[in-house]
Amino acid sequence: MAFDYDRYLRVDKMPTLWCWGCGDGVILKAVIRAIDKMGWDMKDVCVVSGIGCSGRFSSYINCNTVHTTHGRAVAYATGIKLANPDKHVIVVTGDGDGLAIGGNHTIHGCRRNIDLNHILINNFIYGLTNSQTSPTTPKGLWTVTAQYGNVDPVFNAAKLAYAAGATFVSRETVVEPQKMEKAFVAGFKHKGYSFMEVFSNCHINLGRKNKMGEAVQNLNWIEEMTMPLKKYDELPDEDKLKYYPTGILKQYDNAEYCESYDKVIEAAQNKTMVKLVKE
Repeated sequence: MAFDYDRYLRVDKMPTLWCWGCGDGVILKAVIRAIDKMGWDMKDVCVVSGIGCSGRFSSYINCNTVHTTHGRAVAYATGIKLANPDKHVIVVTGDGDGLAIGGNHTIHGCRRNIDLNHILINNFIYGLTNSQTSPTTPKGLWTVTAQYGNVDPVFNAAKLAYAAGATFVSRETVVEPQKMEKAFVAGFKHKGYSFMEVFSNCHINLGRKNKMGEAVQNLNWIEEMTMPLKKYDELPDEDKLKYYPTGILKQYDNAEYCESYDKVIEAAQNKTMVKLVKE
């Protein structure tokens, strides 16, 4: 029996505005299938997105949605979750939206360990605004703001989230959508800040000037620089610098922010001190 995507989509908004071959559509399908596996009522789901190609997520999925300002998706989602702690809040950002102008909010979302599901679509470029260097653009690649090759060091988004305190961190790619879907399900089940990075292709605004003008070429490039975590862990340290591990990279339990905040409210109402759980 075919999966009924239409029940999760705003079909009147189809077809999408994403470029042909873009990985965002693959990610959208994986998110929908993960929500279906969770058995969530779409009335209890809120998708928050920012600006950029990833920002279109909130236009196409049929649930509560908020299309926010550039870089502020995590901040909006934090307010939504605090006001509605029983709802399922999914934040979708790009690498520019979530790591540049919005990097501060991402860091503090991780630090607070608030129960948000943050999907960061990393296509290594500012795609929507026509090819500027992003925090994840590899060194040496052409962009409109680095026409002789990017010289900036690269942000490792998963390591950043790990260091900032996210209690669930994963990385997958659009090359293997089934593994990506499984990572989403695991992240959705987790109580705390779930940071789920996805490597995706932008063969239009990254690829065309970097000898990857077709979607398949861009996907092959992504596949060549990633490998499963178990295989990655077996590499000599010097070889690890050449690859990005995929899979669930980190998961542990810690005090969730909404629950800690509820204790503060209770203490204020009772005018008593409350002992919060420490790491």
